[in-house]
Amino acid sequence: MTTNAAHAVHQIARPTGFPAASDFAYVRTPVPRPRPGTALVENLLLSVDPYHRGLMDGGEGGFELGTPLEGRSVGRVTASRDPGLAEGDLVFHRAGWRTHALVTLGVDGTRKLRGHEGVPLEAYLSILGGTGLTAYAALTRTAALREGEDLFVSAAAGGVGTATGHIARLLGARRIIGSAGSSAKVRHLTGALGFDAAFDYHDGPVGEQLAKAAPDGIDVYVDNVGGDHLEGAIDVLREYGRIAWVGGISMYNGDRSPAAPRNLFEVVHKSLRLEGVLVRNHTNLQDELEDLLVPSLRSGRISTDTTVVQGFDHTVEAFRGMLRGDNLGKMLVRVDH
Repeated sequence: MTTNAAHAVHQIARPTGFPAASDFAYVRTPVPRPRPGTALVENLLLSVDPYHRGLMDGGEGGFELGTPLEGRSVGRVTASRDPGLAEGDLVFHRAGWRTHALVTLGVDGTRKLRGHEGVPLEAYLSILGGTGLTAYAALTRTAALREGEDLFVSAAAGGVGTATGHIARLLGARRIIGSAGSSAKVRHLTGALGFDAAFDYHDGPVGEQLAKAAPDGIDVYVDNVGGDHLEGAIDVLREYGRIAWVGGISMYNGDRSPAAPRNLFEVVHKSLRLEGVLVRNHTNLQDELEDLLVPSLRSGRISTDTTVVQGFDHTVEAFRGMLRGDNLGKMLVRVDH
């Protein structure tokens, strides 16, 4: 990749089911020059996330065809006409899926990173980024997890799932149970990440496996999958249990309107609470999140849990691999310059 040009991923077709490589194109343009009030950022790390899949279908708030895709990114300011940003500043912003971007401090989530010593850059797009903030909001605001309670998290080996496990342990959860898509991921959850129990959802009905892993029930469910996972969790939740619904990856590449869980009335019978989680509603928690996690990141008590793909020209394949579940933790792309 040449350094005197900018590169971006454009979506050029609407996916039908699972996205194909041919739905995207890599486009080369001149490096933009900062306008008054903007700064030029050279991106270092890019995030590929499940929510991108829904935006690719278009509609209100969706991606437009033939324009650079957007996503969370960490980059370094190389030239600035924004009085709030100086050359050399590290910034978090949302103009990812490209090598260079023009940003303005405070606009579209652009902020200077606090730059904690001893914390790797990958953390700012994983456990200290949107995935970690989602998990923190789900646990502390939506589900209000209390010390000594039992938790189930689906897609537990992914970005939000691993962050949920780490944060729940710091908050004093008693037992943490996770589901994943392979035996290797199950071993990773119970071995490297310290989950108390985990199961491969391919090995049998989710509800049966969850009931076996949590014979005394659970208090909180952080849902990244929907479908049979939500149904199984409703069965196992204790009275006054809480569900923080983050995502529905089981629906992203197919039918977006599946039948409701067959046991939905148990929400009434058990006085359960189900509430959706949108991270954009919780950006005010960023400093609180970092204050909780940075000491544990520095000490090694928790890790960033990332799968890093090398090279901007592998961005599309990293995204498709994330949807296939190829990653452990958060899937990131490191940009070559």
